[in-house]
Amino acid sequence: MSEALKELGAHIAEKRPDCVLGWDVALGELNVEVAPSSIVGFVEFLRDDRTCRFTSLMDVTAVDYPDRPKRFDVVYHLLSMYQNHRIRLRAAIREDEAIPSITGVHPGANWFEREVFDMFGILFTGHPDLRRILTDYGFRGHPLRKDFPTTGYTEVRYDEVEKRVVYEPVKLVQEYRQFDFMSPWEGAKYILPGDEKAEAK
Repeated sequence: MSEALKELGAHIAEKRPDCVLGWDVALGELNVEVAPSSIVGFVEFLRDDRTCRFTSLMDVTAVDYPDRPKRFDVVYHLLSMYQNHRIRLRAAIREDEAIPSITGVHPGANWFEREVFDMFGILFTGHPDLRRILTDYGFRGHPLRKDFPTTGYTEVRYDEVEKRVVYEPVKLVQEYRQFDFMSPWEGAKYILPGDEKAEAK
């Protein structure tokens, strides 16, 4: 399988050097880095080329790397049922940069791109109806960005007195938004009370 994917990667890189920035095979999938401006033409090539025939769009998502100049990777997963291959496309963009919509090639990308816009704030130029799909009207921020507070900004609840749904700012008894005590992602950079008893390495 990996040999077939390597041959496919070489074929794609040879046919579309204007789009492919790099490629590799990992975990049984072909990964291709694509120039964002070329994404529409490249996806169309993958669909129509007789060697590729990636006719099924499985997913469009994104990954947030806040410390990178090109903060986001927009990620596309495609399936070739004819060749029994999967391919993952990654296009790196800056926070203030938009990426072309692929709804003209794969109409099923419509809601996927709306979800990425809603969750990450990434704009897709040429999308027929780019608006939020999972969060409510007037929602502030984009929940899957790494700098979005885990508590959010607004609380929604039903008020028994007013007999309606009300939106209120989140009120916290402790400042959780900057709370990184023993964060499992970052790790503590300080000595906690009781640690002085542990043997120094």
